[in-house]
Amino acid sequence: MIEINVQNNQIYFGERFRLAFMRTLRIPDDGKTYPLPPGLEPFPVFRVKDYSLRLPGSWIQQGGVFIPMFQREAMWLAFFAEPWKPNAVQVAVGGINAISGTGWDGRLHADPQDYLVCPDQPWLDGINAGPGMVRQFVAMPLGMGYSIEAQVSSREEQGGIQVKVFEPRPGIFPDEPPEIEDTFGGEGTLPVSPAAAPGGVEMGIAAGGRMEQKIYPDPHGLGTWDEENSATLHVHILNSLQFSRVTGCPPPESPVTAQVYTHFGFPWFSLYDDEMGDLSAPETLTRVQSIAELDQQHGELESSDIPLEIDPLQIHGIHYKKSQKDQGKQP
Repeated sequence: MIEINVQNNQIYFGERFRLAFMRTLRIPDDGKTYPLPPGLEPFPVFRVKDYSLRLPGSWIQQGGVFIPMFQREAMWLAFFAEPWKPNAVQVAVGGINAISGTGWDGRLHADPQDYLVCPDQPWLDGINAGPGMVRQFVAMPLGMGYSIEAQVSSREEQGGIQVKVFEPRPGIFPDEPPEIEDTFGGEGTLPVSPAAAPGGVEMGIAAGGRMEQKIYPDPHGLGTWDEENSATLHVHILNSLQFSRVTGCPPPESPVTAQVYTHFGFPWFSLYDDEMGDLSAPETLTRVQSIAELDQQHGELESSDIPLEIDPLQIHGIHYKKSQKDQGKQP
């Protein structure tokens, strides 16, 4: 089985694969499709077992890690994997598969494909919601009906994020790296309910604005992956008040808004990956209402949902290369 470790706010699955949860701009939820926002910094990651006396019993049973997020704050997942021996990766939000929209049972499926292959997939910013497009991962409290979990399953019981990583079957890929190692990600810098936790309501993931992003088909086939050699990580989300009460630490500062970031001329990104395929979005996820759509039903309007004009000169192109080190979204 794959061993999971936490180091420098990154999650290590075995010896090759790792991931980070990246803070980012919350893009406007206005019906437009935006380029890729940057990675600002990784969310701090804490092990549940280190705070077992201050967390719900259900979290202790699941184990895993927790991260702090503000309400309506956005995030993306950065993947670091080796091209000489890739991994299959499932991502779920509140028990709903972010790729296929199906309930998350921890098994791999090919029709529809409900997992990513890393590489080629460098990151995931949201749920698979349309051709070449995802809806951004945005934190919202459970119990309000905003989460993807509530809309797809009519329940809000699990919250958080679930990640499962699978090794390939023996003999398909090399057991050792090539002499001249050519890595995607490497060891360099980052790319750029059960009982509620004390102090408030547990956080889940809702659907935010639209952005350009493909979900790549598996180039190797379902039979490549060893379902008996895998590891599952439960990622719990605490709001700022909960986080301070549990850890005794101040929460991270509230992130800059997309409007302020763009006003000062900082970069957005576009990934040039025309040669790569794109999985079809499931109807289950295309029907999910975004935060702005639900706000409108409640007669609310967030200033962050005002349309944003981005100067084309601010959009930096990233040419897709499997072997490129530290291929990330950094301002």
